[in-house]
This record gives sequence, structure tokens and C-alpha cells, in this order.
Amino acid sequence: MATKSISAEFTKGFWDENPVFRQLLGMCPTLAVTTAVINGIAMGLATSFVLIFSSLVVSSIKKIIPSQVRIASYIVIIATFVTMADRFLAAFFPPISKNLGPYVPLIVVNCIILGRQEAFSSKNSIGRSLIDALGMSCGFILALLLLSSIRELLGSGGILGHQILGSWFKPWIIMILPAGAFLTLGLLLGLALFIESKTKPGR
Repeated sequence: MATKSISAEFTKGFWDENPVFRQLLGMCPTLAVTTAVINGIAMGLATSFVLIFSSLVVSSIKKIIPSQVRIASYIVIIATFVTMADRFLAAFFPPISKNLGPYVPLIVVNCIILGRQEAFSSKNSIGRSLIDALGMSCGFILALLLLSSIRELLGSGGILGHQILGSWFKPWIIMILPAGAFLTLGLLLGLALFIESKTKPGR
């Protein structure tokens, strides 16, 4: 398989291999914490921190990790950075930490992070692993930002405390409920498939 250019390695996470819209990974936090934009941003940044630094570590020590215990080793590395992110949020941003609840600790078993270690970081150089992690992180943050923006706007009439829709608008309570998460994600996935069908030749 031909090696991708650095730019292609980075941008693949935005669309072609977007963790949420293309690979359907990390669905638990994607659906649970996107009731508000600030929660989506916080979860995206926390996940990105863990993904980037765990990718750097795994890529750095991949040759000394026995294949029999590689998954367990990845989990220990990931858990270390998850603990750092969790304690940081709890210390400096208590309200956000409370809103995110158990979903920050659950980053340990997030398929996006573990999957990138197994599929990419353990097989590539530190530089390419960093680029891959940055691209996937940006794609994940953008997906959470889009989903949470739609849900918060329709669920409260505004975003980040700023009223956007007028007094005429009656908030859709369903958008801040679990059903709203599934509905919004389903529509966005349908839109992604429609765009792909129109942009790829022969379809």
C-alpha cells in the first residue's frame, strides 16, 4: 500500500476516516455529552490530549512492547493520560468535569484511541503517528462541535449562553434528551452518505 503524504495523513481524519461520521467510533461520549457546545469542546480536547500523547508514547516504545501484551500495554499508557486529563478538569474546571461525569474516565476504552494505537501508532514512525493523531483529534472535535451546536441551538435557542433564535422560538426539549442525540446523529450520518454519493465518481 502506498504511503500517504503528510497532508493526506492529517486531513483523512476530517472526512475520509472521520472517527464519528465515517468509522462510527466513540459513539458513547458523542451521544452523551453533546447536549451543550462547551461539553462537546471539553470532551473533544480531553480525548485529543489522550490520543496525541498516547500515540507518541506507543510509537516511541513499540519495538520493546512484547506482542503478547501489546493491548494491555496500550491500555496502561492510555489510562495514564486519561487520569491526567480527568484530574486536570476536576481541579481547574469543576463544573465541566461534573457535566462530563464518567465519560472522561471512559476515554480509556474509547475505540478511537485504542484503535489508532493498534492500527497506526504501533506500525509507524513518531512523526507520522503524531500527524495521524492530530488529524483524528481535529476530526473528532469537529464532529462533537457540529453535533453539540445543533443540539444546543435547537434545545435552548442559543449557543454558549448567547441567544441566537428570537423569543418566537420555542426550544425543542427533545434535542437535549438522548432521543435528540440519536436523531441528530442519524441525520448527520445520512447527510454524510449523501455527500459521499454525490462526490465520488461512478455513484
